[in-house]
Amino acid sequence: MSRLVIDSSVLVKWFVLEPYSAEARRILAGYQTGAIDLLAPDLLPAELGNILWKKHLFQGLALADAELFLTGFPRFGISLVSSTGLLDDAFRLAVSHRRSVYDALYIALSVRENCPFVTADEKLIRAVGATFPNIVPLAGWP
Repeated sequence: MSRLVIDSSVLVKWFVLEPYSAEARRILAGYQTGAIDLLAPDLLPAELGNILWKKHLFQGLALADAELFLTGFPRFGISLVSSTGLLDDAFRLAVSHRRSVYDALYIALSVRENCPFVTADEKLIRAVGATFPNIVPLAGWP
């Protein structure tokens, strides 16, 4: 079984049709068949909630849909890892690479677990992808 760290930029594409939703849903399908194990820092649900709030407020996502997606998230059973245990490494990564601690938590988890981190955050990939080859752009997902 492959293990992947995913962030909210991948997760939201399971619910909202956006560029690279097909790639994100292939990851979901692999997870649902047991071929892939998904990991994320425990801030993932809060980030998902924030994205859905923004999409509702600024992009016209129906409130009922946003609430349905948010309440349905726990059923996926993604392995959420305590941010507390990642925080020291994430902070050092954030300082040294001038990225947010939020983004660095995903990188720190990927490094700790020695597995790919899949994201649609192209700005993050451009900023640190050369240093962290385990960061995989969602756009290139098989």
